Amino acid sequence: SHLTRPLSLSHLTPSLSLSPISPHLSLSPISPHLSLSPISPHLSLSLSLSPTHLSPSLSLPSNPSLPLPSHPTSLSLPSHSISLSLISPHLSLSDIISTVEFNHTGELLATGDKGGRVVIFQREPEGKTEPFSQGEYNVYNTFQSHEPEFDYLKSLEIEEKINKIRWLPQQNAAHFLLSTNDKTVKLWKVSERDKRPEGYNLKDEEGRMKNLSTVTSLQVPVLKPMDLMVEVSPRRVFANAHTYHVNSISVNSDHETYMSADDLRINLWHLGITNRSFNIVDIKPVNMEDLTEVITAAEFHPHHCNLLVYSSSKGTLRLCDMREAALCDKHSKLFEEPEDPSNRSFFSEIISSVSDVKFSHSGRYLLTRDYLTAKVWDLNMENKPLEIYQVHEYLRSKLCSLYENDCIFDKFECVWNGSDSVIMTGAYNNFFRMFDRNTNRDVTLEASRESSKPRAVLKPRRVCQGGKRRKDDISVDSLDFTKKILHTAWHPTENIIAIAATNNLYIFQDKLNQEMHG
Repeated sequence: SHLTRPLSLSHLTPSLSLSPISPHLSLSPISPHLSLSPISPHLSLSLSLSPTHLSPSLSLPSNPSLPLPSHPTSLSLPSHSISLSLISPHLSLSDIISTVEFNHTGELLATGDKGGRVVIFQREPEGKTEPFSQGEYNVYNTFQSHEPEFDYLKSLEIEEKINKIRWLPQQNAAHFLLSTNDKTVKLWKVSERDKRPEGYNLKDEEGRMKNLSTVTSLQVPVLKPMDLMVEVSPRRVFANAHTYHVNSISVNSDHETYMSADDLRINLWHLGITNRSFNIVDIKPVNMEDLTEVITAAEFHPHHCNLLVYSSSKGTLRLCDMREAALCDKHSKLFEEPEDPSNRSFFSEIISSVSDVKFSHSGRYLLTRDYLTAKVWDLNMENKPLEIYQVHEYLRSKLCSLYENDCIFDKFECVWNGSDSVIMTGAYNNFFRMFDRNTNRDVTLEASRESSKPRAVLKPRRVCQGGKRRKDDISVDSLDFTKKILHTAWHPTENIIAIAATNNLYIFQDKLNQEMHG
């Protein structure tokens, strides 16, 4: 019976509040920065006042027992420094962030929310008066990507919630991104304009046509400078191809095609053609009563345009090669871990469902996330994962209550860092976890507004299950399951991460790398 819940075929949650067409997220006046302290064993906050905003600073230990991961360029440094920015609009259901994505250079960061809006942040360039100040992300543009719709044939409301955003590699001065809700994928162009044409022969300054009898001479129109304007325009709308809810979109390495995946099918699109797509995976049985699994995520290989992987609610991964057949129902490789009979329980199938799958930047490994663990798979080894990381094993004893409040169906995402040496994923209580693959060390950090207050203490968090408890440990029973980190993103080349916590966006940055590159 629980298999129907991830499908979401029978119920679409109506939006509780419809937001204005183009509201703008305002930056919070609080913009904390983490700075290095070689003495303090904790992350402490001190407050400095500037004319425009409050700028608290946080201190990191020089050699913490649970170190934050670092990029190879800073491995020789004794410690790490990280800065944080916080975006905090007024809370409503439509403001809850539903996806986060850096572009291929990391200069732009896009977020989508349940209100159908896309907010793009741009990284500020380094200023001459403030060296090493590069790294602040400020609002670049906000636009309404999707509106609520109604399917009159099925009498179902289609939410405006943005499920995924994917950037296309930049080809010219403009940027392009794909955004999708449950049914429709849209291609958006983001461009800048800082000049306007003036001196038309047949139009006046207000754009109205002149009386031709008054035109006695010809002039050459000229471009005059104007205030910078960021324009976002829809270029393509890819609709009417999915019966079920779209959960993934992925741009191919050929830069010409992309795929969209729903619960039972994966379609291949050409970026220039909106009225036709090719169905490349279809797992829908003839009789829906025979349905045993659904597609949960899908992604193209970063280098080979013919390879793609998709995950299922049964915990399996299927690697498909589009050169073998037009319809990739028969996979090339099946990645599946044999089940341990001793751990078999009523919840086994639910918690084994893969909620996210990501190729490593090298293309050699796969990173997956299920409810309790994150796993790294080698493409050359199908019978078991190469590495298994326990994200919150302490919840295994709480599965019954998590099933009753539906938290067991939460879909956590996972990401690689730029060098594939560290993985990151979210948890409850606004915790997020990082695992260093080289040292096998891990850290639990908290992204919350409370911990960003001046002179507050920020440090690695620890959850205990009972018995002796350290002073700052948090009990499993006191975890807040309404605060969850589902969506995260990692800068493609630097140690900058974006964490979405409900309606707050946190951006952490390793500033020592910045100084070295400066």
